[in-house]
Amino acid sequence: MEKFYFETIKQDSETGARAGILHTPHGDIETPIYMPVGTQATVKGVFPRDLKEAGSQIILANTYHLYMRPGDEIVKKAGGLHKFMNWDKPILTDSGGFQVFSLAKLNQIKDDGVTFRSSVDGSKHFITPERAIEIENNLGADIIMAFDQCSEYGADYKASKKAMERTLSWLDRCYNYHKNENQALFPIVQGNVFKDLRKVSLRETLPYAKYGIGIGGLSVGEPKDIMYDVMDDLLPHYPTHIPRYLMGVGSPDCLVEGVMRGIDMFDCVLATRIARNGTAMTSRGRIVVRNGKYKEDFTPLDPECNCYCCRNYTKAYLRHMINVGEMMGGMLISLHNITYLTNLMKGIRQSIIGGYFKEFRKEFYEKYEFNGSNF
Repeated sequence: MEKFYFETIKQDSETGARAGILHTPHGDIETPIYMPVGTQATVKGVFPRDLKEAGSQIILANTYHLYMRPGDEIVKKAGGLHKFMNWDKPILTDSGGFQVFSLAKLNQIKDDGVTFRSSVDGSKHFITPERAIEIENNLGADIIMAFDQCSEYGADYKASKKAMERTLSWLDRCYNYHKNENQALFPIVQGNVFKDLRKVSLRETLPYAKYGIGIGGLSVGEPKDIMYDVMDDLLPHYPTHIPRYLMGVGSPDCLVEGVMRGIDMFDCVLATRIARNGTAMTSRGRIVVRNGKYKEDFTPLDPECNCYCCRNYTKAYLRHMINVGEMMGGMLISLHNITYLTNLMKGIRQSIIGGYFKEFRKEFYEKYEFNGSNF
């Protein structure tokens, strides 16, 4: 039997939502799934023990940052990421392609690869698709992403097409270089917000999509309705036998909407990043605990949550922790946010299997208060 394979458990009859299982050497992943991001081989402020208690089944690590520090060779000598970071469940590494996009001022992109200056010490580096795969091989994650080029929102058609075509060229090189049968390589669909480019990218990517497929270049500044429109257009063209991974998307409403549009896997740093500033995700919407109205609020963040934070601490205490700069505040809210998103996805999965996903979505929006810009 294959080391990696995906099975659909239930498909919603009215939408693209589906529940499945992705089997990997380090354990099964029940989908749809939210994956916490551990950029530097750790989910910021959250112990692996607590991630497991929260129900996390897989976490991400960042190829670019681990290449810079401590170095992929050191991680390899340590026995790979699983041993290095003491995580015995599945791990996914991105390719570093998004950092090429986000650190654009430090790099020069050409067809043969990317030359860039380190954001750490200014040293000069050159990464080819083959080198990116070599680094990911050394890191040893279960799922690795192909090296890609993401075009920014607002890029014109010509620039978006060039980035999409370069991504396809790099994919072929990644695919031919990758030989590790213990790692599943996911290609990435690009094309910006141009539907014809997206469909070309998806069609040309499919021959390389043996284990799963990533949808990149969304949630990079475009309005949500545009992102949803692109996803609606792609939905009929996805293969059904592999998981679809929407990269870098992690607000609660986008998870619900993404699942409805056929997405199985999501990741985002949002949950822990906003937590460190005192913002919590709850079933009722966003709560910014540093605000004065919570000074004497001795209730938990979310009455529907049973995480360690909500069982033991109040908004007043969390506000105090954040406002005096104690790391405990960010740690507790990070754990809560991850637990909330994990439980949201569990609820979505149960509703798909139970045949009431549309009702679940309706109830989610009835309770969820969109205050201001939300996330």
